Formats: sequence, C-alpha cells, structure tokens
Amino acid sequence: MGMADKAEKTFKFVVVGGGIAGVTCVEKLSSQIPSAEVALITAGPHIKAVTNFKQVSKTLEEFEIEERPSSVLVQTFPNLTVIHSAVKSLNTTSHCIETADGRVYGYEKLCICSGGRPKLLTQDNPYVLGIRDTDSAQEFQKRLSKARRIVVVGNGGIALELVYEVEGCEVIWAIKDKAIGNTFFDAGAAQFLIPSLDAGRPERLVQCKRPRYTTEEPADGASHIYTAQGSALAENYFILLSVFFFCPSLSGGSWPVYVQLTNGKTIGCDFVVSATGVVPNTEPFLHGNNFLLAEDAGLRVDDQMMTSEPDVYAAGDVCTACWEHSSLWQQMRLWTQARQMGWYVGRCMAAHVLSEPVELDFCFELFSHITKFFNYKVVLLGKFNGQGLGSNQELLVRCTKGQEYVKVVLHGGRMVGAVLIGETDLEETFENLILNQMDLTPYGEDLLNPNIDIEDYFD
Repeated sequence: MGMADKAEKTFKFVVVGGGIAGVTCVEKLSSQIPSAEVALITAGPHIKAVTNFKQVSKTLEEFEIEERPSSVLVQTFPNLTVIHSAVKSLNTTSHCIETADGRVYGYEKLCICSGGRPKLLTQDNPYVLGIRDTDSAQEFQKRLSKARRIVVVGNGGIALELVYEVEGCEVIWAIKDKAIGNTFFDAGAAQFLIPSLDAGRPERLVQCKRPRYTTEEPADGASHIYTAQGSALAENYFILLSVFFFCPSLSGGSWPVYVQLTNGKTIGCDFVVSATGVVPNTEPFLHGNNFLLAEDAGLRVDDQMMTSEPDVYAAGDVCTACWEHSSLWQQMRLWTQARQMGWYVGRCMAAHVLSEPVELDFCFELFSHITKFFNYKVVLLGKFNGQGLGSNQELLVRCTKGQEYVKVVLHGGRMVGAVLIGETDLEETFENLILNQMDLTPYGEDLLNPNIDIEDYFD
C-alpha cells in the first residue's frame, strides 16, 4: 500500500511548523479562504503568536512574540485543524506527509515552516546548550539557577540578549570578531553599547559590583581582549578572540567543563551556551525528494515562495530567498522576516488556488528591522553595514554618549542604509530617503547636524 492510500484525510493546505512563519501563514490562509480546510502540523502544544503588532512605517513593523496554546488558533479559525506531532517523512510525488505517530495526511498545497536548529559547537555534549525554543529556554533557566559561571559563545542576537539579561552568575562571553554584535553593528556602535553592560539597570537589593572594562592592545593581527577588573563578584567578563575550540573537562578540575581559547586561556564553567546561529531545519523533508538547496543548506524558494518540488512552498528560517533581490534588501533569519515571509507565502498559496496573480510584496524592497539591545531601541535599514558595497561607500556618524548612535551609509551620494540606536525618531525619514534614492550630496555632513530638524527638512 502506497503512502497516498494510507492518507486518512486530505487538506487543501497543510503547514508544518508552529513558529512565527507557520502560524502567520495559517492565519493568512484561513482568513483568505475560510471555506478551505487547513491543517497545521506542530510538534509542541504551543504556538508562537504575534501580538501588539504595529506598522511603524512603510516597511518597519514592531511586534512581540507570545507563546499560546494552539487551541486559540482553532477557536479563531473553524476551518483549521491542529495536528500535534513531528513530521516523519514527506512524499512530494503522492502529496502526502507522515507524522511521527504513524498517521498520513494528504495535501493539495504544502508549506514547510520548520525553522532552524541551533548550530551547536559540538553535538551530544551534556554541557553544551543551544537556545532556540521554549524547551531549551526552560532548560537554560533551570541550569542557570544553579550556575556560578557560564560561557556564552557567539555574537548574534541571542548572545547579545543573554549577556545583558543574565544576573547573579559570572558570564564569560567568547566571540571571534573584533567587536560585539558584529552581525548587526560596526565597531563604533559596539563601543557605544559596551558601557550599557556596566550600568543602566535598576539596583538590586543585594549589592554586587559590576566590573570595569579595560582594553588590552592586541598584537599584530590579533583581536582586542576586554577583561573584567575588580570585584570577585563580577557578573560579566569579556574575552574577544579570533577562534576558539571546545575542550572536554580536564581531569581533576573543579569545573564540570572547560573551554580552551586561542588566546592561551582555559576557562572552567558550569555549562556553555552555543549561540553561534542556526542551520535550516530541512530534515526529514529531503529523503526521497528532489529539493534544491541553497549554499546555506536552506530550501531554495522563488519569488512566489515555491520550492523546486511542485505544490511545496517554504517560509522562514528553513528557506533561502533565491530570487533576484532588491539592491536594498538581504535575507537575515530574524523574527521580522519570518512574519513577513509567513504572511506573503499564505497570500501566494491562496492566490495560486484561486488562479489570481500575485506580485512580490513591498516588504522585500527594503530590509528593515526593529529590535532592542542593551535596553536601547535599535533600527536597521537597508545595507546598514554596507553589505556588498566594499570600499565604495561613505559613512556619516553622529553619536551622543549614553543617548543615541546614528550611522548613515551613502553610495554614490544616495542613502542606502542606516543604523539608529536610541530614540532618534529618524526611522521614517531615513526610510523615505533610502526608498526615494534622492541625491544627498548637496547636504553633506549637515544630514546629521543635530541643530537641523531633518524631518522638517525633507518633509
């Protein structure tokens, strides 16, 4: 008996994954075609819901993520069925998907939103923890409550949040770059943010000194090393290095695990947090199918979010956008893009069933992201780090210590990117200037002159 013969039910749409992309896709499909039967296959009992959504500007959007029982989706959309199980296999020829509990479901259109999995330093080591979902976050909290010292490895969003939020435990932060937050910031923005780790949070009842930060001048070709000085109760301890590797627990040591760094130091800790990014979670969809993969191992999708297999779409961290990008947009595996892709793929799937045309959504015209690091509002626009421009770029920077950091990237006299840290109120103006591609050469450095109200200037 083939898989198609085992299918107990066939749905018009099946979506795999209860994260932001999957849930947004389901919401779009269920609302756009209320008569269509939609299934959401998700391993856990909870889904990630977008709450407090606010459209800040044409492309910028602000929202929060809240974990909710999947039942809230079913209550909102009567045409939705939630199937609680992991996926075991996919047969794109017979349009069937098998779940881990042995059940088989047919689909007319399938969307894979299985997200990404942590790129761990080493596999199957009990002292190395990756944080990606609720279960791993709960495990982290459990371990942290008993920890004296942890090592955080990585320089992306999760690492930045962890080193700022963790309290009552010594934190050693190991990164391979010359500045913190290299995914999002240049060295100037990093220097602006570092003092925030020293101060700026409410005093706790138990007084605990925060360290001072000193910079050791590096040897030629080496990276900076930031070290904490002073109190033995220091909570944050920085080491910046070029490369590191994980080392098993040394015999006779007082710590459960040790990390060896290329600066010659070996550091003991209770556990290691591996925050070195994610890899697309394409298993178990590949076996027996002919999906084309991108260089980063994501499922290749075109400008309609379709994979190389018929009637199979993908969105969020599991996919790689392989259409010709706008010169002002790049894919980054962030919550913002997961939501945008989920909404757009739902629109595409519905349009294809209804035989309606669909154009690439405007959100893919300009990269835009709002987040918060070290309690500062952070807005990233366009080629905010001069991605792909090489030396053919001009930077304008305005910095007010402890208040704001503004960086503009110009290419050929036109604004192509910006980093805004703090309450600058410049995001909508800069978004317009980037989209309009106005020649800003006549304005020179006055563009960031604090005595000129730039919003009125270009109104």
